[in-house]
Amino acid sequence: MTLREDDMAKSAELAELEEAEEAEEAEEAAETERTLQADAETENAETGYRAPQVCKLVDITYRQLDYWARTDLIIPSVSSATGSGSQRLYSFGDIVQLKVVKSLLDAGLSLNKIRQAIKILREQLDADLSDVTLLSDGNTIFAAKSPSEVVDVLRRGQGVFAITVGPVQEKLAGQIHELFPDDPAAPVAKAT
Repeated sequence: MTLREDDMAKSAELAELEEAEEAEEAEEAAETERTLQADAETENAETGYRAPQVCKLVDITYRQLDYWARTDLIIPSVSSATGSGSQRLYSFGDIVQLKVVKSLLDAGLSLNKIRQAIKILREQLDADLSDVTLLSDGNTIFAAKSPSEVVDVLRRGQGVFAITVGPVQEKLAGQIHELFPDDPAAPVAKAT
């Protein structure tokens, strides 16, 4: 190998090393950017969902959401309003509960009966709400924790229909994913 060929080979090796270092630096910069973006998105999910987002997901008006919060039907668990200009922030679980309330309203139950049922469910049922099936005939609400255990939430017995909370939760997770497709902290619907 001549001196010139040797210099050319070393120059080529040096160029390859520089390219590899540049590619590594670019990958590190991209990874840092992805980490910062993920941190920002996680922070948004950890800080909760604001009222306009919740209203869209649950398909209710802001006035309904505001009234339900002010009357303690569903209290935002991330952050309550603390005065003029402050925002209520809702967790995923809060939104599931709101969606169930909306489903019961759509089924013809009065808000007063729903309020009574929610209070009793909170006080008496130890089960995770996603494991409870709510049943109603339009006059009363039953809670089924298992096929063999049905509780008359309002203490009356009649024929019933069912709203299974788990699928409501899964559908809501899908809607949140559609609304926030790049949010890795958004709840994910369970695979069936």
